[in-house]
Amino acid sequence: MQPAATQGPTSEVAEDIARFRADLDALQRRYPNRLSPRRHERRSRFFAQAQEELHEQEFAALSPDGRLDFVLWRNYLEKETAQLLTAEEQRAAMLPLLPFADRVVALDDALRAFEPVDPERAAEELNDLRKAVASAQENAQGLSPKRSVAYRAARAMSELLEVLKHWYDFYNRYDPLFTWWCTKPYEELRAAMTAYRKLLLEKVVGIAEDDNTTIIGDPIGREALLRELRAELIPYTPEELIEIAEREYAWCEREMLNASRELGYGDDWHAALEHVKSRHVAPGDQPTLILELALEAIEFLESRDLLTIPELAKETWRMEMMPPRRQLESPFFLGGETIIVSFPTLDMSHEAKLMSMRGNNRHFARATVHHELIPGHHLQGFMTQRYRPYRRLFSTPFWTEGWALYWEFLLWDKGFAPLPEDRIGMLFWRMHRCARIVFSLSFHLGKMTPQECVEYLVEKVGHERDNATAEVRRSFGGDYAPLYQCAYMLGALQFRELRRELVDSGRMTEKAFHDAVLREGNIPVPLLRARLLDLLEGPTYRPEWRFYQTHNSQRM
Repeated sequence: MQPAATQGPTSEVAEDIARFRADLDALQRRYPNRLSPRRHERRSRFFAQAQEELHEQEFAALSPDGRLDFVLWRNYLEKETAQLLTAEEQRAAMLPLLPFADRVVALDDALRAFEPVDPERAAEELNDLRKAVASAQENAQGLSPKRSVAYRAARAMSELLEVLKHWYDFYNRYDPLFTWWCTKPYEELRAAMTAYRKLLLEKVVGIAEDDNTTIIGDPIGREALLRELRAELIPYTPEELIEIAEREYAWCEREMLNASRELGYGDDWHAALEHVKSRHVAPGDQPTLILELALEAIEFLESRDLLTIPELAKETWRMEMMPPRRQLESPFFLGGETIIVSFPTLDMSHEAKLMSMRGNNRHFARATVHHELIPGHHLQGFMTQRYRPYRRLFSTPFWTEGWALYWEFLLWDKGFAPLPEDRIGMLFWRMHRCARIVFSLSFHLGKMTPQECVEYLVEKVGHERDNATAEVRRSFGGDYAPLYQCAYMLGALQFRELRRELVDSGRMTEKAFHDAVLREGNIPVPLLRARLLDLLEGPTYRPEWRFYQTHNSQRM
């Protein structure tokens, strides 16, 4: 069987998806308050309506690309609906600490609905809210909430303060009666809310109000993890995924021992890793190294004709340096059209400078520059802007991060790391991605604390302690979805198995496979597979692809 052709630039469903995206963006702007029950209800209704309209499509009459878009859209709506449920569960868990929250949000909701304000009644509501906050403060310490729930409530208090400020600023000084009635009650309410937030942090969570370093996190539990996995079309349990990660880690450790012996360190691969960390450039020289490594990777790819790299993509990537504060969460590179480089700055402590240089040494960097630029994140972004851009609605880190790590797998196989130091650099990152699955899932299952996650990275991967702490802080800081850290390794394993089915079998050339991936857009890999293998049989199609095969688990 030949793989399905993928030349079409669009489908019958594409315009509907584009309109849906525009409508969704408009609703996001109209209902911006994350804590608003009105926002939750409106989004739920919007997704339900879209599902009804989608199922009015005659699936059998659609082209192959149209069928893929249909299933992508249906899966997206199911995923968003599941995430609404998780968000509502998290909101409900913290409401005993914030019994006044809905009333604060209701003020701003009424403003956004163009409901007229009665200044005298508004002042009464502000005064009553102050009393409600004071009552909640008295009751808080007797509730004994989970630390993570209290931290979630403290963060929500920051949002509520912003919501209240937006409402007040809209009327203040524009409506003289409003200013006359509401100024004092507003100031007293803000003071009460600020004091309550401080109490939550210091007395319930147990950290200082200005603490930006302690990692708390917000574990979602096993049931929510299973919902997230189902939404991402991953037919494995968290426990099975941890087992997969440990099996992949064992392969990495065997290869690390081989490289360590080659360097003369015997079975002490940690000592070999320390040797590699010492091979960094001098302060100020990192940008030159990054350019050298980026050009080296492009030449390697093109000389072997592994994929199409547009000339403009090679011309338009840029470089910036990472600010010191941001390095507390991102101690390594960040990538895309701009690669953001972590390296010591003048005002860092001596220890921080050394850790930054050691953690961004030549061999670690050689394994990650191509991950961030070409063929990784920069090329991904370049292509998805130009091919089926409407599918960016369906983007998933399993495609984004999985593709970039898949290339680390493939370049290893192609001999990109001939020196033992280079192999150790690549193995460090692969071990890191295995560890991410273990520590992130274990945290959300309630089996590891953030500090235990840090220790795990130091011991099992060989991270500098500050870098391990930054990695865990980034993972659990709230900016990334619960499965994001798993997506690197699992997505790469999906691409590896798909490559086996299409390239190793002779159905596609390497270049055709890689070009097809980039031109189909950022979509779940199981549905990409269904398109390339022509498996989209009906409107209820749901892949149950067990992509991890033990017979080829430690290849590539």
